Amino acid sequence: MMRPFDVISSDGVRLSASVTGPQDAPTLLLVHGYPDDRQVWDRLLPRLSRDFQVVTYDVRGSGASEPPSQLHGYRLPQLADDIFSVINAVSPGQPVHLVGHDWGGIQCWEAVTDPRAPDHIATYTCISGPCLDHVAHWLRDQARPGQITKLARQALKSWYIGAFHFPLLAPTLWRAGLGNHWHEILARVDGIADAPASDRTLDGVRGIALYRRNVLPRLVKPQARHCALPVQLVIAERDRFVSPDMALSATPWADDLSIVRIDAGHWLPLSHAQPLAEQILNHTRRARSRARAA
Repeated sequence: MMRPFDVISSDGVRLSASVTGPQDAPTLLLVHGYPDDRQVWDRLLPRLSRDFQVVTYDVRGSGASEPPSQLHGYRLPQLADDIFSVINAVSPGQPVHLVGHDWGGIQCWEAVTDPRAPDHIATYTCISGPCLDHVAHWLRDQARPGQITKLARQALKSWYIGAFHFPLLAPTLWRAGLGNHWHEILARVDGIADAPASDRTLDGVRGIALYRRNVLPRLVKPQARHCALPVQLVIAERDRFVSPDMALSATPWADDLSIVRIDAGHWLPLSHAQPLAEQILNHTRRARSRARAA
């Protein structure tokens, strides 16, 4: 049974969350991307909740969670604070296994490279959500002679990021019907014929701030973001938005990295829920086995 609860983040924003699975089991925290809400994980919950207390929450400004009062509340350090606030609410004193998809993955990178991470996070599984700082360093490498082809391929995939920086264009598209027809777009883009027909307009409009408040500052002035935790990259081979090369931008920055490739598009939690759930479980099993042997 799913049990709803609220978490108040460090700046007072109320986050709507749910937990399912045995309360005495290790905790698995799933962070969704844009323009989704926590329901994007629903197809994984029956399998994951056999072995874990599984926690999902609506990222600020999406689903049933409150938006911040000011747009700077969408900056990555605050989003990482949200993750730690949820962890402290559901698993105080016991590190959780963290999973992020799309913008949820980007937020999770901010958390796993934070000094607080070793005391709060045991493992991280990243699905199509690269660290913006890693991407910025990777883009600089691609600017060298002989690497331009990779850069051009990713530029074609990332066209929408530029569009989101035009003040009126993206909100107008969402309000003109993009949100009402989001399930049809998922069917065309990733072949997800049974996606929920929920209206994503408000989440789509609010979530544009994620791009505007974070992408350019990190691309212009990236930081060195190392991660010592066990990290699993789940690479979607047919992802229309994040190329495998961009996903692998984490390679120089993660001390303990494993890579899994799935023949799928961007929305794996909807299209490949069972294989994805097994990869998440495999990663946690490997890490726990190694911890016991140490």
